[in-house]
Amino acid sequence: MLDFNLAELMVVAVVALLVIGPKDLPKAMRFVGHWVGKARGVARQFRSGFDAMVREAELAEMEKKWKAENERIMREHPPEPSLPALPASDDGGNGPAMTAQPVILPDAPAPAVVPDETGDAPAPERKPEP
Repeated sequence: MLDFNLAELMVVAVVALLVIGPKDLPKAMRFVGHWVGKARGVARQFRSGFDAMVREAELAEMEKKWKAENERIMREHPPEPSLPALPASDDGGNGPAMTAQPVILPDAPAPAVVPDETGDAPAPERKPEP
């Protein structure tokens, strides 16, 4: 950008002192500093706007690539037929509905209950409580 070395800066300071004079030099330096600050602000705003436009353009390009890739994948792997929907839940939509009735599968064998020597069905074993 602007490149000043110490010798060039000293020449500018001497010329400013001779042309403006020592009495008005602080006022002139404040004026120049104010406008340099405004110029930097405008440059910073321009650069940030330009960077935002570049980011938006890159994002739009990436979205196009993602869309094309998604379409390619969907062509190669078409969606399978949908499965039947689960019944609605009563818990606010956090899962399938839970019912108190047991689910009986049509091909499942009935559980076998083997009677003991007395002819009665055995009682379920109980675990001792700690």
